[in-house]
Amino acid sequence: MDTTTLKRLFTQYKILALLVAVALIWTFFHWMTEGGFTSARNVSNLMRQMSITGILACGMVFVIIAGEIDLSIGSLLGLLGGMAAVLDVTHGMPLPLSILVVLGAGLLCGFLNGYLTAYAGIPSFIVGLGGMLAYRGVVLGLTDGATVAPVSPGFEQIGQAYLPPAWGIGLGVLLFVLAGVLAWRQRVNQARHGLPVIALWRSVFRVLLVGVVLVGLISTFNSYEGIPLPVLILLTLLGVFSYIARQTVFGRRIYAVGSNMEATRLSGIDVRKVKLWIFGLMGLMCALAGLINTARLAAGSPSAGVSAELDVIAACFIGGTSMRGGAGTVHGALVGALVMASLDNGMSMLDVDAYWQMIVKGLILTLAVWLDVATRSNTR
Repeated sequence: MDTTTLKRLFTQYKILALLVAVALIWTFFHWMTEGGFTSARNVSNLMRQMSITGILACGMVFVIIAGEIDLSIGSLLGLLGGMAAVLDVTHGMPLPLSILVVLGAGLLCGFLNGYLTAYAGIPSFIVGLGGMLAYRGVVLGLTDGATVAPVSPGFEQIGQAYLPPAWGIGLGVLLFVLAGVLAWRQRVNQARHGLPVIALWRSVFRVLLVGVVLVGLISTFNSYEGIPLPVLILLTLLGVFSYIARQTVFGRRIYAVGSNMEATRLSGIDVRKVKLWIFGLMGLMCALAGLINTARLAAGSPSAGVSAELDVIAACFIGGTSMRGGAGTVHGALVGALVMASLDNGMSMLDVDAYWQMIVKGLILTLAVWLDVATRSNTR
């Protein structure tokens, strides 16, 4: 088997390769921590931590597919999380109203980034860099540089609540059935449009793999306290963003803009409007992640979200999103987020020095981009 064939196989089965990598990472840390890493409590905490990066990755994957980048998301998460804490603790605003205010502020900040990029013509890298500094400055002024705590018990539940075990089992069954229905619809649609129909064994294998993962995760969650609410929110966003990417006109336009922006513009698509909404969605995800992060910590910290943009961008690249734009998937980005969260959690449990953690994550990010360059240069 030559090198070109290996690269083609890696490109075709990239997600499967990532899942194998996750399994190897978990096996290694399980062995090194004598089972502590894969304990029900740690897996639950790991998935709650990963949900923050995953929520941000849902928005970032669209930004990168469209050929842009947003470096301000960590600071924006900190600002919106701090805003939520101030509204709740200092002003005593009712929880539903404060959530709406924070989500609206996130959407507006996203639109601002999108306007500066798409309409003012400022490169998104510079817009994000400026936002990284400006938003961090605003949150320091908003909180006076001090932690705002404690948030109300109702607010805490957003980041700390669990789904009852019986509901978790029902959700697992529903997701397994949904995976089967989607696999069947894919085969039907391929046959209807005269496209090559995926091999039956591959469809069955994918559904069975989903089932095995669901059984493992839900049984682990239920042996602790149940499925964490942030994980449930992340699963919902996975479905919503995957639907947008695959089944809507807006989703197809995102890929078109990233693949060839000039050709997309000449075809009559308002490229600037597409980019505006992409950054708007990114701001909305920052608001949601900020709410969950503040609720999980039961406090608003002015340092929340520092360097979060690096983990999110790394998660997208590890998950197969192309740095050139035009290619990527939401589920791939979430698997990438799981890789990053697993490394963070495992190395922290082993008391690995912070500088070694940064070196390892930097090397993995570089490797992911190199694989993208290497495979795409030979499979076009």
